[in-house]
Amino acid sequence: MRNHTGITFFIFGGLTDDPQLQVLLFIFLFLTYMLSVTANLTIITLTWVDPHLKTPMYIFLRNYSFLEVSFTTACIPRFLYHMSTGNYTVTYNACFTQLFFGILFAASEFFLLAAMSYDRYVAICKPLYYAAIINNRVCNQLLLGCWLSGLIIVLPILGGGLKLEFCDSKIIDHFVCDITPLLEITCSDIQVQERIVLVCAMLALIITLMLVVLSYAYIVRTSLRFPSAEQRQKAFSTCSSHMIVVFMTYGTCIFIYIKLSAKEVGTLNKVVLLLTTSVAPVMNPFIYTLRNKQVIQAFRDTFKRIVLVSKL
Repeated sequence: MRNHTGITFFIFGGLTDDPQLQVLLFIFLFLTYMLSVTANLTIITLTWVDPHLKTPMYIFLRNYSFLEVSFTTACIPRFLYHMSTGNYTVTYNACFTQLFFGILFAASEFFLLAAMSYDRYVAICKPLYYAAIINNRVCNQLLLGCWLSGLIIVLPILGGGLKLEFCDSKIIDHFVCDITPLLEITCSDIQVQERIVLVCAMLALIITLMLVVLSYAYIVRTSLRFPSAEQRQKAFSTCSSHMIVVFMTYGTCIFIYIKLSAKEVGTLNKVVLLLTTSVAPVMNPFIYTLRNKQVIQAFRDTFKRIVLVSKL
């Protein structure tokens, strides 16, 4: 008989026990989190208020920024609280709440990247039909589909996770509640749950990546047929920002989640997830805006209006 008692809380293992390194890590995470929230909220505001940024491309970008803010908020503030107080305990309900929202936002982000690549495919390969294919109704349907797909991905993982039994160990060898470190400390049979996680990871990562690759394969083929070098350069410039974000997002997450055996989770995986939840949400807004003249111009116009209003 297993000595099973109802678990009411867990304890995070964190990233390091070195006090000096913890201070540096706290400052780094606090600054990157504030910069991420500021940059992404700026994009959300600009695409919301500027009339020139009402096209589907910027509607997708606004929703992507919202997912970035939501994802990093689901992970970083609680970890900052743990480091500032020295109390690394988390209740059972809070842990699985964080697990739910973390996977939901991450999975929805993958499907949104696929939708954004489809938008670029239509814009470059079928420009005359773009307004008819990607209208507001279709855009809203794609966004709703991304959220529903993320929900479909997270529910089996969460449902299986809630059935896990925890006996002796309460220490999660991570800084957030993730399914893999939870599988490492459970006393339940995890074979079925590992298969569920594998299937969900394949759906969220591999299938959406195939859709992205297929879209860009058509984009490259169409672009190479353009008669002038200027047209080809413009087409590749339009997609370059999205391609960089796709490479960063899929590369890090495939590295983390394809190694699904609970025994294989180590320090390197925690560092990669830390970069995914802190550095990537900071970089993505700048990747999109620094290469986008319309967003830069919208920012300048908005800044000028704010200055004029303040002077009045």
